[in-house]
Amino acid sequence: MTKLDVTVEETVFATDKDLLMEHSEYFRALFQSGMRESTQDEIQLHNLGAIGFLITLRVIAGERPLLSCEEILQAVECAAFLQVELLSKHLVNLIDLDNCLVMYEAAATYGLLDLFHAAALYIRDIYEQLEEDINCLPAELVQYVDSLIPSTFVAVGAHTPTLEFLDDTSRTMCFLNEQEDRWESLGCIPDNASTFLAGVATLNNKLFVVGGARGANKQVVERSFCYDADNHSWSEFASPHQLRYEVTLVGHEGHLYALGGEYERVPLVSVEKYSLSSQMWSFGKELPQPIAGPPAAKAMGRIFICLWKPQDTTIIYEYDTGKDDLIPVSSIRRTQSYGHCMVGHRDNLYVMRNGPSDDFLRCILENFNLSTQQWTTLSGQYVNSKGALFTAVIRGDTVFTLNRIHTYLFKVDAHSWRLIKEKAGFNKGGFMHTFFLRLPTKTKLMGSKLYKNPHQSFL
Repeated sequence: MTKLDVTVEETVFATDKDLLMEHSEYFRALFQSGMRESTQDEIQLHNLGAIGFLITLRVIAGERPLLSCEEILQAVECAAFLQVELLSKHLVNLIDLDNCLVMYEAAATYGLLDLFHAAALYIRDIYEQLEEDINCLPAELVQYVDSLIPSTFVAVGAHTPTLEFLDDTSRTMCFLNEQEDRWESLGCIPDNASTFLAGVATLNNKLFVVGGARGANKQVVERSFCYDADNHSWSEFASPHQLRYEVTLVGHEGHLYALGGEYERVPLVSVEKYSLSSQMWSFGKELPQPIAGPPAAKAMGRIFICLWKPQDTTIIYEYDTGKDDLIPVSSIRRTQSYGHCMVGHRDNLYVMRNGPSDDFLRCILENFNLSTQQWTTLSGQYVNSKGALFTAVIRGDTVFTLNRIHTYLFKVDAHSWRLIKEKAGFNKGGFMHTFFLRLPTKTKLMGSKLYKNPHQSFL
């Protein structure tokens, strides 16, 4: 460690010079410039706030602090001036209903393009909740938000690629038209694709389907498919080295992560990572136990996996993608019956489980807060209603859940999920995959036309 004292607004910060150079383009250029400052062990930064610099130091040291709007303004200024990508990513992960407009304007002022675009997309998705406040923004910022495509709730049933079932409606991928309260078609998935026990994830406005099974004997499907929502087109891509079904798939920062699963009815411990840029799979850190379909979620820009052991012990691990490591985060003992799932929102992980077995339709929701490291059982009763809560996905501060009868929309916070709307259900049998995609108008129209000819080839 090379010590460096940095003075900001008359406050002296004892810092690690090497760490600053690793994460800041500004400091890297300064110390490699050959100028007088490059050899000093004391420097002064002008026109920056001490609070913003303190936040910068905390983030590059590995912390993920929650920030007030005033702190956000100073952090954005530091991220832009010091060119700290890690801080910019952290700010993106903090965007929420309360700060999205502040983030958006600040990012526009200081030229943080990734934050600017992410905040604009967030605002577009919750436009109705912010409509009056949006009008207070400069006209050009409002125009940019208006030019973006909002997220749409999409669902597909569990389809197995068996020739006898080509007309099975589970092959149809549909989206919820929220204004008209009805489900409309995006066409059918490819004949040879499986969504039965498959890994399904979205990344870069694309849907990825990995693995899956064929028929009651669970014959593994060897082909993987990608749906491009922008072009309404399907294509194949490489499958993992270890073929698997009942696999959990997570999309994160240009990569897909295939977690666990089964092959020939044997649970797996292996984890594989697919790079969208290199189009190659590689093995990662193995899970601590073989498991099929482990619940996983993203929160604060991090991946978390929920495993369980005998005696009804649930353990949450963080999958550190940078270090390729699994880090135990917390555990809790709870009785459950046949399953559970997990979703992330802000700095909270929500675990939903059925049980106990004599009341299997009731769903218990528990919150683990990453900042406080505390567990809380959410107030109220949540009836799972044929699996609706196990399809939970979140847009903004709204949870979308789904079954054949209803689409349920909940307002989410740390202590409760409050039902705010009921919309049309997705009338397909069996397990359903749900997710969000940004669907251009042309994609919606093309999907409706293709559905009239479900045997048309996509590849």
